[in-house]
Amino acid sequence: MADLFDLVVVGGGVNGAGVARDAAMRGASVLLLEKGDLASGTSSKSTKLVHGGLRYLEYYEFALVREALEERDVLWRIAPHVVHPMRFVLPVNEQMRSAATLRAGLFLYDHVTGLKSFGRSGFGKTRTVSLKTHRAGVALERQYKRAFEYADGWVDDARLVVLNALDAKEHGADIRTRTQVTSARREGGEWLVDTTAGQFRARALVNAAGPAADEVARLTGEVPSWHIRRVRGSHIVVPRLFDHDCAYILQQPDTRICFAIPWENDFTLVGTTDADHKGSLDEVEASAEEVRYLLDAVNRYFEHDVTPADVVYSYAGVRALVDGGEGRPEAATRGYRLALSDKGAGAPSLGIYGGKITSYRHVAQHAVDMLAKRLPALAGKCRTMDEPLPGGDFDKTAQHHLIEVLAEEYPFLSPRDALRIGRAYGTRAVDWLGEAKAWTDLGRSFGAGLSEAEVAYLRRVEWAVSAEDILWRRTKLGMHLSAGEQAALAAFVGG
Repeated sequence: MADLFDLVVVGGGVNGAGVARDAAMRGASVLLLEKGDLASGTSSKSTKLVHGGLRYLEYYEFALVREALEERDVLWRIAPHVVHPMRFVLPVNEQMRSAATLRAGLFLYDHVTGLKSFGRSGFGKTRTVSLKTHRAGVALERQYKRAFEYADGWVDDARLVVLNALDAKEHGADIRTRTQVTSARREGGEWLVDTTAGQFRARALVNAAGPAADEVARLTGEVPSWHIRRVRGSHIVVPRLFDHDCAYILQQPDTRICFAIPWENDFTLVGTTDADHKGSLDEVEASAEEVRYLLDAVNRYFEHDVTPADVVYSYAGVRALVDGGEGRPEAATRGYRLALSDKGAGAPSLGIYGGKITSYRHVAQHAVDMLAKRLPALAGKCRTMDEPLPGGDFDKTAQHHLIEVLAEEYPFLSPRDALRIGRAYGTRAVDWLGEAKAWTDLGRSFGAGLSEAEVAYLRRVEWAVSAEDILWRRTKLGMHLSAGEQAALAAFVGG
């Protein structure tokens, strides 16, 4: 007979990994099932931000913004290697929103978590700047004279998911990737879950399948209290548009905003769009119309225009938003809903609908707390707010120091390599750098600082199977390796 788990989690995105971590840390036996790679869907295709969502204030989502800003600070504390503050510049365009309107919104953004906490987070407060003298003004068209500068957070989204899964595993969870759920049913007070790797039993089930949550609900025979609105968010990457570390938030004529963010040293990431998605979840791509929209968004502000020929990479993810019947996709709430089955139905199930990456930890805590009322194994205290994620056991303000120490201990690393490795692995970098004294000690080089030792670690510890897993989720080195180098890596790992 198949092993019995306290909890089976369906979905290896940020919500599923977060639930698995929280439940495992409380002492429950946990099985996470993901049909592809961890973070292979929406959770690796975000705008790479942990933020409150400044524009959500226009929709009066004050509670959502407050929660997200509080969680932004928590994530910086528990994962200071993959999360760090970033300054954002918002040029004033009086044809869209007036300076007074922007100032009022940013005042609320600074203070929405409460006056007592204002200034304590370390992200800093908003200030007005002149684009004639500010470093961000150099790249913009001369018509833009003033801007507001404020702080939010940047995150390596896919690594955040992997680190949650890794911590769950280190607390006893069983993480199964490439394992698709084919059916699930209640029997004898338990869940029997059939998968492509066999059958599993569990006392409770969590549906954390994101945009596929409705489909998983049908597999389990549940009737969800809410339905998913699938909204596609597309991004483009172009050669670097500016030579500083600030990002831009750009107002658009349709009232939406776009971000232009420094990315991977040599590039600028531009996103996102909001378009209802009707097609397959397996092949999600930015449409030509969305690419044009993002190019126009940049060209309204930057001195140097970009064209479709400048787009070196694009990606799109489908956000799972709660369908509240809003007309415009961007008006759909970024909040979340949790649907817990009735006691009379038998073994409990809980569906997660909606949410955003910034709030995933709180969503997971809320979900596990709800299930704890029905499952004694989950009755322990939530510890995810205080215990660091793997590699994050250092002070949140000391990332630069950690990278300096890494460079001192491994002098063969270039400053660029030390920065990438430090931000990806934190204090766990030594787990694969080991006693190396030179690059040759790390085995074969695949280019762009990717070594055989790192590849082996990612396959052994972080569930990487294919070259795509390594190049686009565990790292972003796919932006830097040539087609030939990527093919060599694929041949090496066998896919």
